Amino acid sequence: MPPAAIHKSMTGTEWALLVLLATLWGGSYFYIGVAVQTLPPLFIVAFRVTLGAAILYLIVRLSGHRMPTTAAAWGAFFVMGLANNVVPFSLISWAQAHVPSGFAAILNATTPIFAVILANVMTTDEKMTPGRLGGVVLGFLGVAVMIGPDALEGATEHLLADLALLLASVFYAFSPIFGRRFSRAGLVPMVAATGQFTAAAVMMVPLTLAFDAPWTLPMPALPVWGALLGLAAGSTAFAYIIYYRILATAGAVNLMLVTFLVPVSAIILGALFLGERLAPIHFIGMAVIGLGLAAIDGRPAAYLRRKLA
Repeated sequence: MPPAAIHKSMTGTEWALLVLLATLWGGSYFYIGVAVQTLPPLFIVAFRVTLGAAILYLIVRLSGHRMPTTAAAWGAFFVMGLANNVVPFSLISWAQAHVPSGFAAILNATTPIFAVILANVMTTDEKMTPGRLGGVVLGFLGVAVMIGPDALEGATEHLLADLALLLASVFYAFSPIFGRRFSRAGLVPMVAATGQFTAAAVMMVPLTLAFDAPWTLPMPALPVWGALLGLAAGSTAFAYIIYYRILATAGAVNLMLVTFLVPVSAIILGALFLGERLAPIHFIGMAVIGLGLAAIDGRPAAYLRRKLA
């Protein structure tokens, strides 16, 4: 099957899906914040990918699709699960015990920068352009402005944690480039997501059994169960169906723009549902991110050039 055509400028539908994905991933901060008060990070990750895989498998069965059975397909699923879930989730969980969460978010926002570089080397249809690179830099600066200078306090005291967060961003940038092979193989988004999370669960469950001994943990309260369910169903199963849907036509670089929007959605959700205050710096940061996204999309600049001509 020929590769899916990649849109250099995303369609309105793809932009809407990107915002929805950012909202789902921004909401994961709420769920993790509730769950981590009583449960260890490895257990949360293992529960998330295992229940997410089970939900996705049920959807696949009900929709009449079938999971592939070839060794090549499952080998690719394990690479994707390792690169997109097991390694970055574990690195971030360890690093956030040593650095401020705001600084961690800034380093996570370097993902599109790595995606532009890797896609330029590893693909033929997602090459670096001045507009794309400039937009990525603007988006990163917008995230840094929005989170504020307080995030940098004490950030450089733990070099290994900083490097772990940067390495997680490299894995996040690599995984959608690798994951493009699923759409080329004709796999629908829900099948690709199911395979990825099944592989991730196979790797994560033994880790949490070995290090967390979950049978010794206290029974979580009802709000914690609700948070785990929201994390697995919304921020994992549903989110990754959208992830692969965007990846199939918009490409890896455009998909990774979601890391600029996740902090925006998390801050807005906090203001709407937790009574957190939106400061002027947040609006400035969002405006800079918007300029960066417009530069990457290219159409606003093309429109201005036509008008000036």
